[in-house]
Amino acid sequence: MQSSLKKSLYLGLAALSFVSVAAVSTTASAKSYAKAGAYSVLKADATKRNVEATGTNALYTKPGTVKGAKVVASKNTMKKLASSKKSADYFRAYYQKTTNKGSVYYKIVSMNGKYRGYIYGGKTAGTFAGGIASANTTTKAAMPANTTVYFTKPGKSNVTWDAPKYTQYKASKQIKDTTAYASDPLTVTDAATKTREGSLYYYVKDAKNPAISGWIYSGAVTAGKSDTAKAENGITFNFVNKANSAKVSSAVYEFTSGDTLAQADAYKQAKALVPAGYTISGADAATAFGTNTKSYAKNSSETVYVTENDPASLGTTLKVYNSNVAEAQDSLAFPADVATKMAADPFFKQANGLTATASDIATHLKADGAGEFTVVTKGTNAKGDTIAYKFTLNYATDGVFGGTNSTVYYNAVKGSVKTSTSNSDFVAD
Repeated sequence: MQSSLKKSLYLGLAALSFVSVAAVSTTASAKSYAKAGAYSVLKADATKRNVEATGTNALYTKPGTVKGAKVVASKNTMKKLASSKKSADYFRAYYQKTTNKGSVYYKIVSMNGKYRGYIYGGKTAGTFAGGIASANTTTKAAMPANTTVYFTKPGKSNVTWDAPKYTQYKASKQIKDTTAYASDPLTVTDAATKTREGSLYYYVKDAKNPAISGWIYSGAVTAGKSDTAKAENGITFNFVNKANSAKVSSAVYEFTSGDTLAQADAYKQAKALVPAGYTISGADAATAFGTNTKSYAKNSSETVYVTENDPASLGTTLKVYNSNVAEAQDSLAFPADVATKMAADPFFKQANGLTATASDIATHLKADGAGEFTVVTKGTNAKGDTIAYKFTLNYATDGVFGGTNSTVYYNAVKGSVKTSTSNSDFVAD
Protein backbone atom coordinates (compact mmCIF):
# COMPACT_ATOMS: atom_id res chain seq x y z
CA MET A 1 0.00 0.00 0.00
CA GLN A 2 2.75 2.38 1.01
CA SER A 3 4.68 1.30 -2.04
CA SER A 4 1.65 1.99 -4.26
CA LEU A 5 1.16 5.40 -2.64
CA LYS A 6 4.79 6.33 -3.21
CA LYS A 7 4.49 5.18 -6.81
CA SER A 8 1.32 7.25 -7.30
CA LEU A 9 2.91 10.32 -5.77
CA TYR A 10 5.98 9.83 -7.96
CA LEU A 11 3.91 9.53 -11.13
CA GLY A 12 1.76 12.48 -10.12
CA LEU A 13 4.79 14.66 -9.48
CA ALA A 14 6.32 13.53 -12.75
CA ALA A 15 3.18 14.39 -14.66
CA LEU A 16 2.97 17.76 -12.91
CA SER A 17 6.59 18.40 -13.71
CA PHE A 18 5.98 17.51 -17.36
CA VAL A 19 3.00 19.87 -17.54
CA SER A 20 5.03 22.63 -15.93
CA VAL A 21 7.89 22.15 -18.36
CA ALA A 22 5.46 22.03 -21.28
CA ALA A 23 3.87 25.25 -20.10
CA VAL A 24 7.24 26.95 -19.80
CA SER A 25 8.23 25.59 -23.21
CA THR A 26 5.01 26.82 -24.79
CA THR A 27 5.42 30.22 -23.20
CA ALA A 28 9.00 30.43 -24.38
CA SER A 29 7.99 29.34 -27.86
CA ALA A 30 5.28 31.97 -28.01
CA LYS A 31 7.76 34.64 -26.96
CA SER A 32 10.18 33.46 -29.64
CA TYR A 33 7.92 34.48 -32.54
CA ALA A 34 9.34 37.31 -34.57
CA LYS A 35 7.35 40.36 -35.54
CA ALA A 36 7.52 41.75 -39.04
CA GLY A 37 7.30 45.41 -39.88
CA ALA A 38 5.24 46.91 -42.71
CA TYR A 39 6.10 45.70 -46.18
CA SER A 40 7.97 48.02 -48.50
CA VAL A 41 7.82 47.97 -52.28
CA LEU A 42 10.99 47.08 -54.14
CA LYS A 43 11.65 50.06 -56.40
CA ALA A 44 14.38 48.63 -58.61
CA ASP A 45 13.53 48.05 -62.25
CA ALA A 46 11.35 44.95 -62.54
CA THR A 47 13.87 43.16 -64.75
CA LYS A 48 16.46 43.57 -61.97
CA ARG A 49 14.23 41.74 -59.50
CA ASN A 50 14.26 38.35 -61.19
CA VAL A 51 15.45 35.71 -58.73
CA GLU A 52 15.83 31.96 -58.41
CA ALA A 53 15.46 29.70 -55.39
CA THR A 54 18.64 28.45 -53.74
CA GLY A 55 16.87 25.52 -52.11
CA THR A 56 17.91 26.45 -48.56
CA ASN A 57 14.58 27.85 -47.38
CA ALA A 58 10.88 27.13 -47.73
CA LEU A 59 8.26 29.56 -49.02
CA TYR A 60 5.63 30.81 -46.54
CA THR A 61 2.36 32.74 -46.46
CA LYS A 62 4.06 35.15 -44.05
CA PRO A 63 7.69 35.67 -43.04
CA GLY A 64 8.62 32.19 -41.79
CA THR A 65 9.36 33.14 -38.18
CA VAL A 66 6.14 35.11 -37.72
CA LYS A 67 3.24 33.52 -35.87
CA GLY A 68 0.72 31.92 -38.21
CA ALA A 69 3.11 31.46 -41.13
CA LYS A 70 2.16 28.45 -43.24
CA VAL A 71 4.23 26.62 -45.81
CA VAL A 72 3.42 27.40 -49.44
CA ALA A 73 6.31 25.37 -50.88
CA SER A 74 8.50 23.14 -48.74
CA LYS A 75 12.28 23.32 -48.65
CA ASN A 76 12.35 20.17 -50.74
CA THR A 77 10.08 21.75 -53.35
CA MET A 78 12.25 24.87 -53.44
CA LYS A 79 15.29 22.66 -54.00
CA LYS A 80 13.59 21.19 -57.05
CA LEU A 81 12.73 24.66 -58.36
CA ALA A 82 16.34 25.73 -57.76
CA SER A 83 17.66 23.00 -60.05
CA SER A 84 14.84 23.31 -62.58
CA LYS A 85 15.63 23.66 -66.28
CA LYS A 86 12.44 25.62 -66.87
CA SER A 87 12.19 29.42 -66.95
CA ALA A 88 8.68 29.07 -65.52
CA ASP A 89 10.33 28.25 -62.17
CA TYR A 90 12.16 31.57 -61.84
CA PHE A 91 10.63 34.14 -59.47
CA ARG A 92 10.00 37.89 -59.41
CA ALA A 93 10.53 39.70 -56.07
CA TYR A 94 8.29 42.68 -55.37
CA TYR A 95 7.89 43.30 -51.59
CA GLN A 96 10.19 43.02 -48.59
CA LYS A 97 9.62 42.88 -44.84
CA THR A 98 12.17 43.01 -42.03
CA THR A 99 11.48 41.32 -38.70
CA ASN A 100 12.40 42.71 -35.29
CA LYS A 101 15.23 40.16 -35.25
CA GLY A 102 16.82 41.63 -38.35
CA SER A 103 15.79 38.97 -40.85
CA VAL A 104 14.67 40.16 -44.29
CA TYR A 105 11.87 38.36 -46.08
CA TYR A 106 10.92 38.94 -49.71
CA LYS A 107 7.56 38.32 -51.26
CA ILE A 108 8.06 36.53 -54.54
CA VAL A 109 5.95 34.98 -57.27
CA SER A 110 7.01 32.34 -59.76
CA MET A 111 7.05 33.35 -63.42
CA ASN A 112 4.14 31.00 -64.14
CA GLY A 113 2.18 32.31 -61.13
CA LYS A 114 2.01 28.88 -59.45
CA TYR A 115 3.89 29.83 -56.27
CA ARG A 116 3.59 33.08 -54.33
CA GLY A 117 4.76 33.85 -50.79
CA TYR A 118 7.53 35.04 -48.47
CA ILE A 119 11.04 33.61 -48.35
CA TYR A 120 14.02 34.35 -46.14
CA GLY A 121 16.41 36.68 -47.94
CA GLY A 122 19.27 37.30 -45.55
CA LYS A 123 20.00 40.16 -43.17
CA THR A 124 20.41 43.08 -45.58
CA ALA A 125 17.35 44.79 -47.06
CA GLY A 126 17.54 45.16 -50.82
CA THR A 127 20.08 42.34 -51.19
CA PHE A 128 18.97 38.90 -52.32
CA ALA A 129 20.48 36.16 -50.15
CA GLY A 130 19.37 33.20 -48.08
CA GLY A 131 16.62 31.41 -49.96
CA ILE A 132 16.91 33.39 -53.20
CA ALA A 133 19.62 34.74 -55.49
CA SER A 134 19.56 37.18 -58.41
CA ALA A 135 18.94 35.46 -61.73
CA ASN A 136 19.77 36.30 -65.32
CA THR A 137 16.85 34.69 -67.10
CA THR A 138 18.39 35.28 -70.53
CA THR A 139 21.96 35.26 -71.82
CA LYS A 140 23.32 37.39 -74.65
CA ALA A 141 23.75 35.42 -77.88
CA ALA A 142 25.55 36.00 -81.16
CA MET A 143 23.64 37.75 -83.93
CA PRO A 144 22.76 35.71 -87.02
CA ALA A 145 24.73 36.23 -90.23
CA ASN A 146 21.55 37.24 -92.05
CA THR A 147 19.56 39.81 -90.08
CA THR A 148 16.62 39.96 -92.49
CA VAL A 149 14.12 37.21 -91.74
CA TYR A 150 10.48 36.26 -92.34
CA PHE A 151 7.91 34.28 -90.38
CA THR A 152 8.50 30.62 -91.24
CA LYS A 153 4.89 29.50 -90.79
CA PRO A 154 2.68 32.55 -90.25
CA GLY A 155 -0.17 31.84 -87.90
CA LYS A 156 -1.03 31.63 -84.20
CA SER A 157 2.02 29.62 -83.10
CA ASN A 158 5.44 31.10 -82.33
CA VAL A 159 4.44 34.77 -82.43
CA THR A 160 6.38 37.74 -81.06
CA TRP A 161 6.54 38.46 -77.32
CA ASP A 162 7.57 41.48 -75.24
CA ALA A 163 10.04 39.08 -73.59
CA PRO A 164 10.71 35.37 -74.19
CA LYS A 165 8.02 33.42 -72.31
CA TYR A 166 8.63 33.19 -68.54
CA THR A 167 11.90 35.17 -68.67
CA GLN A 168 9.97 38.12 -67.26
CA TYR A 169 6.92 38.04 -65.01
CA LYS A 170 3.74 38.25 -67.10
CA ALA A 171 5.66 38.23 -70.38
CA SER A 172 3.00 38.36 -73.07
CA LYS A 173 2.40 38.08 -76.76
CA GLN A 174 2.66 41.17 -78.94
CA ILE A 175 0.18 39.72 -81.40
CA LYS A 176 -1.88 36.53 -81.48
CA ASP A 177 -1.71 35.80 -85.22
CA THR A 178 1.02 36.67 -87.75
CA THR A 179 -0.84 35.51 -90.85
CA ALA A 180 -1.44 39.06 -92.12
CA TYR A 181 2.28 39.83 -91.91
CA ALA A 182 3.60 36.84 -93.84
CA SER A 183 5.40 39.02 -96.40
CA ASP A 184 6.83 41.56 -93.95
CA PRO A 185 10.64 41.54 -93.79
CA LEU A 186 11.78 41.48 -90.15
CA THR A 187 15.09 42.93 -89.00
CA VAL A 188 16.92 41.10 -86.21
CA THR A 189 18.35 43.66 -83.78
CA ASP A 190 19.22 41.46 -80.79
CA ALA A 191 19.71 37.81 -79.86
CA ALA A 192 19.50 35.95 -76.55
CA THR A 193 19.10 32.45 -75.19
CA LYS A 194 16.82 31.42 -72.34
CA THR A 195 19.41 30.63 -69.66
CA ARG A 196 17.77 27.48 -68.38
CA GLU A 197 16.42 25.96 -71.59
CA GLY A 198 19.16 27.24 -73.89
CA SER A 199 16.65 28.04 -76.66
CA LEU A 200 17.63 30.90 -78.97
CA TYR A 201 15.42 33.96 -79.45
CA TYR A 202 15.71 36.99 -81.73
CA TYR A 203 14.35 40.47 -81.23
CA VAL A 204 12.83 41.44 -84.57
CA LYS A 205 11.53 44.79 -85.78
CA ASP A 206 8.88 45.15 -88.44
CA ALA A 207 9.35 48.59 -90.04
CA LYS A 208 5.97 48.45 -91.74
CA ASN A 209 4.06 47.28 -88.67
CA PRO A 210 6.07 48.23 -85.55
CA ALA A 211 3.48 46.79 -83.16
CA ILE A 212 4.60 43.35 -84.36
CA SER A 213 8.16 43.94 -83.16
CA GLY A 214 9.29 41.73 -80.29
CA TRP A 215 11.10 38.55 -79.23
CA ILE A 216 10.48 35.39 -81.22
CA TYR A 217 11.87 31.86 -81.14
CA SER A 218 14.63 31.61 -83.74
CA GLY A 219 13.07 28.52 -85.26
CA ALA A 220 9.92 30.49 -86.08
CA VAL A 221 11.70 32.77 -88.58
CA THR A 222 13.52 32.02 -91.81
CA ALA A 223 16.62 33.90 -92.86
CA GLY A 224 17.09 35.00 -96.43
CA LYS A 225 13.61 34.15 -97.68
CA SER A 226 14.20 35.94 -100.98
CA ASP A 227 11.66 37.68 -103.16
CA THR A 228 13.03 35.76 -106.16
CA ALA A 229 11.95 32.43 -104.70
CA LYS A 230 8.49 33.72 -103.82
CA ALA A 231 8.03 35.49 -107.17
CA GLU A 232 7.62 32.15 -108.87
CA ASN A 233 4.20 31.94 -107.27
CA GLY A 234 3.15 35.55 -107.55
CA ILE A 235 3.87 39.09 -108.69
CA THR A 236 6.85 41.29 -107.83
CA PHE A 237 6.07 44.95 -107.16
CA ASN A 238 8.99 47.30 -107.77
CA PHE A 239 8.28 50.53 -105.88
CA VAL A 240 9.77 53.61 -107.57
CA ASN A 241 9.84 57.17 -106.25
CA LYS A 242 7.82 59.16 -108.78
CA ALA A 243 9.74 62.36 -108.02
CA ASN A 244 13.18 61.08 -109.04
CA SER A 245 12.57 57.62 -110.58
CA ALA A 246 14.74 56.03 -107.88
CA LYS A 247 13.86 52.50 -106.80
CA VAL A 248 12.69 52.40 -103.18
CA SER A 249 12.17 48.67 -102.60
CA SER A 250 10.52 45.50 -103.92
CA ALA A 251 7.89 43.21 -102.47
CA VAL A 252 6.16 40.06 -103.66
CA TYR A 253 2.54 39.10 -103.41
CA GLU A 254 1.97 35.36 -103.75
CA PHE A 255 -1.27 34.30 -105.40
CA THR A 256 -3.62 32.63 -102.94
CA SER A 257 -5.66 30.96 -105.69
CA GLY A 258 -5.57 30.69 -109.47
CA ASP A 259 -2.72 31.41 -111.87
CA THR A 260 -3.59 35.01 -112.71
CA LEU A 261 -4.33 38.25 -110.87
CA ALA A 262 -6.62 41.00 -112.17
CA GLN A 263 -5.24 44.53 -112.42
CA ALA A 264 -7.66 45.89 -109.81
CA ASP A 265 -6.65 43.17 -107.36
CA ALA A 266 -2.99 43.82 -108.09
CA TYR A 267 -3.47 47.49 -107.25
CA LYS A 268 -5.13 46.54 -103.96
CA GLN A 269 -2.23 44.27 -103.01
CA ALA A 270 0.35 46.88 -104.05
CA LYS A 271 -1.26 49.42 -101.71
CA ALA A 272 -0.95 46.95 -98.85
CA LEU A 273 2.77 46.44 -99.54
CA VAL A 274 3.82 50.08 -99.97
CA PRO A 275 7.10 50.71 -98.05
CA ALA A 276 6.94 52.67 -94.81
CA GLY A 277 7.11 56.43 -95.30
CA TYR A 278 5.54 56.35 -98.77
CA THR A 279 2.07 56.50 -100.31
CA ILE A 280 1.03 54.89 -103.57
CA SER A 281 0.88 57.53 -106.31
CA GLY A 282 -2.45 57.46 -108.10
CA ALA A 283 -6.03 56.55 -107.34
CA ASP A 284 -5.99 53.42 -109.51
CA ALA A 285 -3.66 51.05 -111.36
CA ALA A 286 -3.77 53.13 -114.53
CA THR A 287 -2.13 56.08 -112.76
CA ALA A 288 0.01 54.22 -110.22
CA PHE A 289 1.43 51.41 -112.33
CA GLY A 290 4.15 51.71 -114.94
CA THR A 291 2.27 49.53 -117.41
CA ASN A 292 -1.34 49.02 -118.33
CA THR A 293 -1.51 45.23 -118.04
CA LYS A 294 -5.04 44.01 -117.36
CA SER A 295 -3.99 40.83 -115.61
CA TYR A 296 -0.81 39.23 -114.31
CA ALA A 297 0.50 35.69 -114.48
CA LYS A 298 2.73 34.07 -111.89
CA ASN A 299 6.37 35.21 -111.92
CA SER A 300 5.41 38.60 -113.40
CA SER A 301 6.38 42.07 -112.18
CA GLU A 302 5.02 45.59 -112.12
CA THR A 303 6.44 49.05 -111.50
CA VAL A 304 4.53 50.92 -108.80
CA TYR A 305 5.05 54.67 -108.42
CA VAL A 306 5.07 55.99 -104.86
CA THR A 307 5.37 59.43 -103.29
CA GLU A 308 7.35 60.14 -100.14
CA ASN A 309 5.13 61.29 -97.31
CA ASP A 310 5.28 64.97 -96.42
CA PRO A 311 6.20 65.19 -92.71
CA ALA A 312 4.28 68.43 -92.34
CA SER A 313 1.05 66.75 -93.36
CA LEU A 314 1.20 64.00 -90.76
CA GLY A 315 0.67 64.17 -87.02
CA THR A 316 2.07 61.85 -84.38
CA THR A 317 0.08 58.75 -83.48
CA LEU A 318 0.15 57.15 -80.06
CA LYS A 319 -0.48 53.40 -79.97
CA VAL A 320 -0.87 51.54 -76.72
CA TYR A 321 -0.54 47.78 -77.11
CA ASN A 322 0.20 44.58 -75.23
CA SER A 323 -1.65 45.84 -72.19
CA ASN A 324 -4.62 45.14 -70.00
CA VAL A 325 -5.99 48.68 -70.05
CA ALA A 326 -8.98 49.97 -71.94
CA GLU A 327 -6.78 51.70 -74.51
CA ALA A 328 -5.20 48.43 -75.68
CA GLN A 329 -4.81 48.38 -79.47
CA ASP A 330 -6.25 51.89 -79.80
CA SER A 331 -4.70 54.20 -82.37
CA LEU A 332 -5.05 57.75 -81.08
CA ALA A 333 -3.86 61.08 -82.42
CA PHE A 334 -1.08 62.16 -80.08
CA PRO A 335 -1.24 63.86 -77.72
CA ALA A 336 -4.66 65.44 -78.10
CA ASP A 337 -6.86 62.36 -78.55
CA VAL A 338 -5.31 60.25 -75.83
CA ALA A 339 -5.36 63.19 -73.43
CA THR A 340 -8.99 63.92 -74.19
CA LYS A 341 -9.90 60.28 -73.73
CA MET A 342 -8.19 60.09 -70.36
CA ALA A 343 -9.65 63.40 -69.19
CA ALA A 344 -13.17 62.35 -70.17
CA ASP A 345 -12.97 59.04 -68.35
CA PRO A 346 -14.17 59.46 -64.74
CA PHE A 347 -12.03 56.49 -63.72
CA PHE A 348 -8.89 58.59 -64.11
CA LYS A 349 -7.92 61.39 -61.77
CA GLN A 350 -5.02 63.81 -61.67
CA ALA A 351 -1.54 62.37 -62.10
CA ASN A 352 1.67 63.94 -60.85
CA GLY A 353 -0.08 67.07 -59.70
CA LEU A 354 -1.78 67.75 -63.03
CA THR A 355 -5.44 68.53 -63.33
CA ALA A 356 -7.39 66.05 -65.41
CA THR A 357 -7.86 68.30 -68.42
CA ALA A 358 -6.91 67.34 -71.95
CA SER A 359 -4.48 70.24 -72.33
CA ASP A 360 -2.62 69.51 -69.09
CA ILE A 361 -2.39 65.79 -69.78
CA ALA A 362 -1.17 66.55 -73.30
CA THR A 363 1.56 68.78 -71.88
CA HIS A 364 2.48 66.04 -69.42
CA LEU A 365 2.70 63.41 -72.16
CA LYS A 366 4.95 65.59 -74.29
CA ALA A 367 7.21 66.43 -71.36
CA ASP A 368 7.63 62.81 -70.31
CA GLY A 369 7.66 61.38 -73.81
CA ALA A 370 11.26 60.25 -73.77
CA GLY A 371 10.54 57.64 -71.15
CA GLU A 372 7.35 56.85 -69.30
CA PHE A 373 4.42 58.30 -67.43
CA THR A 374 1.99 56.99 -64.84
CA VAL A 375 -1.74 57.61 -64.65
CA VAL A 376 -3.21 57.25 -61.16
CA THR A 377 -6.85 56.21 -60.80
CA LYS A 378 -9.57 56.58 -58.20
CA GLY A 379 -9.70 52.83 -57.60
CA THR A 380 -7.94 50.81 -54.92
CA ASN A 381 -6.82 47.18 -54.86
CA ALA A 382 -7.29 44.56 -52.14
CA LYS A 383 -4.35 45.95 -50.16
CA GLY A 384 -5.82 49.44 -50.19
CA ASP A 385 -3.17 50.78 -52.58
CA THR A 386 -4.18 53.11 -55.39
CA ILE A 387 -4.54 51.43 -58.78
CA ALA A 388 -2.35 53.00 -61.45
CA TYR A 389 -1.17 52.37 -65.00
CA LYS A 390 2.39 52.92 -66.16
CA PHE A 391 2.97 53.69 -69.85
CA THR A 392 6.52 53.00 -71.05
CA LEU A 393 7.84 54.17 -74.42
CA ASN A 394 8.63 51.15 -76.56
CA TYR A 395 9.30 52.36 -80.06
CA ALA A 396 9.00 55.46 -82.25
CA THR A 397 9.06 55.08 -86.01
CA ASP A 398 11.20 58.14 -86.61
CA GLY A 399 12.93 58.16 -83.24
CA VAL A 400 11.63 61.65 -82.48
CA PHE A 401 8.97 61.82 -79.82
CA GLY A 402 6.15 64.31 -80.28
CA GLY A 403 7.27 65.26 -83.80
CA THR A 404 5.45 64.91 -87.07
CA ASN A 405 5.37 61.90 -89.34
CA SER A 406 5.90 59.51 -86.45
CA THR A 407 4.11 56.77 -84.59
CA VAL A 408 4.89 56.20 -80.94
CA TYR A 409 4.23 52.82 -79.32
CA TYR A 410 3.73 52.26 -75.60
CA ASN A 411 3.53 49.24 -73.37
CA ALA A 412 0.94 49.76 -70.64
CA VAL A 413 1.13 47.89 -67.35
CA LYS A 414 -1.43 47.83 -64.55
CA GLY A 415 -0.13 48.17 -61.01
CA SER A 416 -0.49 50.32 -57.92
CA VAL A 417 1.05 53.17 -55.92
CA LYS A 418 1.00 53.71 -52.17
CA THR A 419 0.31 57.43 -52.51
CA SER A 420 -2.08 58.74 -55.15
CA THR A 421 -0.09 61.96 -55.57
CA SER A 422 3.14 60.23 -56.53
CA ASN A 423 4.25 57.52 -58.92
CA SER A 424 7.71 56.98 -57.48
CA ASP A 425 6.63 53.80 -55.67
CA PHE A 426 4.75 52.21 -58.58
CA VAL A 427 4.73 48.41 -58.51
CA ALA A 428 3.33 46.26 -61.29
CA ASP A 429 0.71 43.65 -60.50
